[in-house]
Amino acid sequence: YGKNTIKFLRLHREGKKHFVKEVEVCAHLRLTSPQEYLDGNNSLVIPTDTIKNIVLVLAKKNGIPSLEQFAIDICNHFMTTFCQVAYVKAYVQEVPWQRLHEDGVPHIHSFICVPDGIRFCEAEQCRNGPLIVCAGIKDLKLMKTTLSGFEGFYKNEHTTLPERHDRILCGELFCKWSYGECKDFDFNCIWKKIRECILEAFAGPPDCGEYSPSYQKTVNCIQMLVLSRVSQVQVIEAVLNNTFYNVVDMKNLGLTNDKEVLVPVEAPYGSCACTLGRK
Repeated sequence: YGKNTIKFLRLHREGKKHFVKEVEVCAHLRLTSPQEYLDGNNSLVIPTDTIKNIVLVLAKKNGIPSLEQFAIDICNHFMTTFCQVAYVKAYVQEVPWQRLHEDGVPHIHSFICVPDGIRFCEAEQCRNGPLIVCAGIKDLKLMKTTLSGFEGFYKNEHTTLPERHDRILCGELFCKWSYGECKDFDFNCIWKKIRECILEAFAGPPDCGEYSPSYQKTVNCIQMLVLSRVSQVQVIEAVLNNTFYNVVDMKNLGLTNDKEVLVPVEAPYGSCACTLGRK
C-alpha cells in the first residue's frame, strides 16, 4: 500500500539565482505482517498521509540533487526508521522545467516548461536485500522526415501494406534502464549522456542522417549505443509507439502533392519493444 501522485515544487535559492524541481512521487510499502488485511489490525500501518508528509520533509531537508538520489533517500528513510517495513519502492518523475534564456543569457529566476521528454526513476529495496535503481525517459516525441523505409517484409493474402523506401519515421519513445551496484554515480550526468545517445542513434549524423530499415532496428540501435557508451547501464528497455502519416491525395484539387502535406493516422498505431542487457 502507499501514496500516489505526491506533487510538489522544490525551490532552491543561491543568492539571486533560483533552481526548481517539480516532481511527482509514488511511494509504496510492504509490511512484515499482513495483519491489517487479514485481521483488521492497524497497529503496524503507517498512514498514507504520513508517507506523504515524510516525502515532503525529505525534500525540505535533503533537497533533490537528482531524482535517483531522492528516490534512494525515500527508501533509506523507511528502511531505517520503521522495523515493520519489509519492502519499499519509490517512483519519481519530473516536470520538464528549463531555465529561460533571453538573447542567449540564462535568466536567474524564470523558467519555461518544454515537453521534450519526461525524466523518471525508480528505487526499490527489500530488507536485507540490494538497493535496485532504475531511471528513464518517457513521452519523448521524435521524428525524421526521410532516410526511413520498410521493405522486404513477410507477405500473404492479408497483406495490403505497400513497401516504402522513403517515409517519415515518427514515434513516442519510452526508455527505461537499470544500474548495477549503485556507487557514487553522477545520476544527472549519466541521464543527460543517455538522452544524447538516444537522439544520436535515432537521427544519425546531423549533416547526412542515417537510414532506418524499420522501427525495430532503430530501437535496437538506440539500446546498443547506450550500452556501448554508458558502462553503468546493465539492462535497457525501449518501447517506440509509432505515428504514421499518409500523403493527402490532391489530384481532385488540381495539385500534385509530393509528400508535402500529410495527415497523421490516429489509430490504430504500431508499437515495438525490446529489452537488451549485458551478458
